Amino acid sequence: MPSSTAPLIRASNKANAHKPEIPISYDINIPYVDVEKQSKIKTPYPQYLPTWDPIWFDPLPPFEYNDPALRAAKHKPNLLPSTNTAIKLNHIQPNIGTVVEGIQLNTLSDKAKDELALLISERKVLAFPDQNLIDDGPDAQESFMRYFGKPNYQPVSGTIRNHPAFHVIHRDGNREEIARFLEARTTTTLWHQDVSYEIQPPGYVMLGLLQGPDVGGDTVFSATDMAYKRLSPTLRGFLDTLKAVHSSAKMINHTKLTGGLVRKDAVDSVHPLVRVHPVTGEKCLFLNQEFITKIPGLKEPETKWMLDFLMNHIITGHDFQARVRWQPRTIVMFDNRSTTREFPPLPPVVWFYLYTDCYCAAFSDSAIVDYLDDEYGAKARHIFRLIALGEKPIPVYDEFDE
Repeated sequence: MPSSTAPLIRASNKANAHKPEIPISYDINIPYVDVEKQSKIKTPYPQYLPTWDPIWFDPLPPFEYNDPALRAAKHKPNLLPSTNTAIKLNHIQPNIGTVVEGIQLNTLSDKAKDELALLISERKVLAFPDQNLIDDGPDAQESFMRYFGKPNYQPVSGTIRNHPAFHVIHRDGNREEIARFLEARTTTTLWHQDVSYEIQPPGYVMLGLLQGPDVGGDTVFSATDMAYKRLSPTLRGFLDTLKAVHSSAKMINHTKLTGGLVRKDAVDSVHPLVRVHPVTGEKCLFLNQEFITKIPGLKEPETKWMLDFLMNHIITGHDFQARVRWQPRTIVMFDNRSTTREFPPLPPVVWFYLYTDCYCAAFSDSAIVDYLDDEYGAKARHIFRLIALGEKPIPVYDEFDE
């Protein structure tokens, strides 16, 4: 029998030794752009390349929100005057999505903006091709969106220098990152609702295309009011009573672990799982598995089952989805309260991290990363997002509004 004091000898097998994963920061802007090397990046809008300046933002306190749609004339005489025959509304789906031609957003009066908010609430997603507002610069774009609500400042992602309300997505090449992602995933699509962890999440959101592939990169939106209606009355009645905890803590913590820039402390908010739209009165699923950490009253396996079921319902409901095809200088405005959308994928390290500890990632709109080639990876895609924060989500029952 060997002595208890004898040194322990272990055989070495370097071939099987654990190799740590290369850390990837929590951000859909893959890879991070070094602003000192901007001259090497081919883009017609270099002033919109993402930066990571060390700016700190305190949590936004509750504020009074007045939805501009509630001030609008129902027949929209300022936005859609009957005398303007150049304006065309081409619906993508009967219940969601419209391509609007003949309107320049940068010429709208305040009354027309009120009516625009109403049209967004009704149609959920509006696409405006060939917008001059794209070339008006960050000041004009930010000023336009402030009419619809307070700006949101992203805690971790790239922004425009001196304009932290911009969330900038820049993808060009990054073949290795995409290959690593697809080693673990069978598709590039994920779904989400924007920054649902805020105490007053976004109402209206703008996406602006600066540069994109000739074909591909479409964004898919799903109508969460229609998704709610398709469920059985029994299940709807149960969901009406539930809340969900939305938290940015794991996103913040993971960013810190990977050495990324953090601009905010983590935020935790409790929101109803079903919210009432203040303009349409419709009940909408308010679901974001990226940030939902628990459903009070349900155990962890029940929470995972519920979220998986509801997200699968939203993702597979093609009869209440709209696929928006991007054209040059397109601006898309959508209602974050009644839609979910696909977006570009998280890296595999992040995906694994999110799915541990019963923490799931899923979204209600998605940008489809199908603009790839074997030699260079992703083709250039450059887009910005501006958010207008809205009301605190309205529950079905008043006694749940704490």
